[in-house]
Amino acid sequence: MAKVLLADDNEFRRDMLACRLVRHGYEVITAANGGAALAAARGQRPDLILLDIDMPVMEGGAAMRSLKNDPRTFRIPVIALAAEASLEKVTQAAAEGCQACEAKPVVMGRLLERIEEVLAAKKTKKNRAAAEGQSFRR
Repeated sequence: MAKVLLADDNEFRRDMLACRLVRHGYEVITAANGGAALAAARGQRPDLILLDIDMPVMEGGAAMRSLKNDPRTFRIPVIALAAEASLEKVTQAAAEGCQACEAKPVVMGRLLERIEEVLAAKKTKKNRAAAEGQSFRR
């Protein structure tokens, strides 16, 4: 079972999405802002992070930059969640290190496909590193 960190400041949306992910077999950790997401990622070591771009305390972009600059978390894939999935937001999120970007409100089937794609790519990369004798941590 993959462990997913879900960071979204909207409590209703966070709880609803967490419940749906649990029903689909994921272990879910939640965070209400970017700072809490960063702490949870460092402490819980999730397999994947779903990160709202627009949050208080530490917005998603700043949290993503911190995650990607931290040796404990830089290999954790991130799917950015953006209320306005404009080309500019998608481009910015990609430049900051996310593996994918999904528009809110989330289309659950599409998000689940994206999660599986990102986790499969992570597993492939990990297996390739192991075959080459390199160390690959979460």
